[in-house]
Amino acid sequence: MAEYSALSILKNAFAGNRDWKPAWRKPEPKPTYDVIVVGGGGHGLSTAYYLAKEHGISNVAVIEKGWLGSGNVGRNTTAVRSNYLLPENSRFYEFSMKLWENLSHELNYNVMFSQRGVLNMAHTPGQLDDFARRGNALRHIGADSVMMTTAEIARLIPALDVSGSARFPIIGGLMQWRAGTARHDAVAWGYARGADRRGVDILENCEVTGFLREGDRIVGVSTSRGEIRANKVALAVAGSTGQVMRLAGIDRMPIESHVLQAFVTESLKPFLDTVVTYGAGHFYMGQSDKGGLIFGGDLDGYNSYAQRGNLPLVEEVMSETLAMFPGLARVRLLRSWGGLTDMSMDGSPIITTGPLPGLYLNCGWCYGGFKATPSSGFCFAWTIARDEPHPLTAAFTLDRFHRGLVIDDKGQGSTPRLH
Repeated sequence: MAEYSALSILKNAFAGNRDWKPAWRKPEPKPTYDVIVVGGGGHGLSTAYYLAKEHGISNVAVIEKGWLGSGNVGRNTTAVRSNYLLPENSRFYEFSMKLWENLSHELNYNVMFSQRGVLNMAHTPGQLDDFARRGNALRHIGADSVMMTTAEIARLIPALDVSGSARFPIIGGLMQWRAGTARHDAVAWGYARGADRRGVDILENCEVTGFLREGDRIVGVSTSRGEIRANKVALAVAGSTGQVMRLAGIDRMPIESHVLQAFVTESLKPFLDTVVTYGAGHFYMGQSDKGGLIFGGDLDGYNSYAQRGNLPLVEEVMSETLAMFPGLARVRLLRSWGGLTDMSMDGSPIITTGPLPGLYLNCGWCYGGFKATPSSGFCFAWTIARDEPHPLTAAFTLDRFHRGLVIDDKGQGSTPRLH
């Protein structure tokens, strides 16, 4: 940050920032690259960054059909955690957590990572036992996890209804204190700037319209800005994976695209200094630095490519909000939005070579894409550069569904329901 002194910042402010150096260039596409990364969200940008930094591959283009960060990286609820049960997921997300802890320093860009904790609340003895099992599994791999009593939860979150007359009384919970939140836009901008400074071309408003092939091998893409060739083409397009794969002639994928809605209220005084999830339904809430309460719920229960949701889910989320925090009944909702989640059939991601030669696939992130941004990019870059899986993602293959080797965590890091 030393490149900008306080005086230069003030000078640029009065000058309308006309001399301010852009965070990344706006290059014209080159005819050929070593690697094309399709998708200018968090996963695509982090992949390009680590290709350049870790593997010395900087002749890379990141292709984004809209503006940088216009997809899911700008449409989520910013939670970061590693509290999964199965070792394939918990080790991968714990690696991501360690990258998050140093990410602002790594990128020389403040991603506003705040380790305020993530609390999963339990409402039945069976659910509490399930949380204890998950907590023990996390501690076994060296990740932090502690059980909390109802009294401890009440002290931590005074506005929470912990009474015996609550619709689903709270009997305890599982806390991961190292978990928390990060500023999603800053994560995209930080990775974009870091990749750009290592020579990566970021091509915005460049939609992929088809794939170039030599026999079965993918050798480039057709775009709204012309044909671009590459030795390797990597896809990181989240909920649009099915659409883009159809352009490559792949009609069947073990994923479905659904809308996941989120909401933010008007700004309030400090009210909630952690992230809390509801064990009686799929609900989670945190408070932003600007004071708005950011929260969300379950998927809209139909396949869709629209970045908007439906009213029945809004009603469900609001009822869960008030079951937890009755005092919020008169707080005004500021806005809502929807992100496209690519739901894999077992709730775990896919990071792999193929399914065609020259093509690499990163998808199936379900509810967990944002928190995996650093480790996803790091491991996907490894796979692209070496044509082999990173040890942490060796199980996240595309053929595991055919072979029956599923990693069924049931979205475990979110909220296992009472039923």
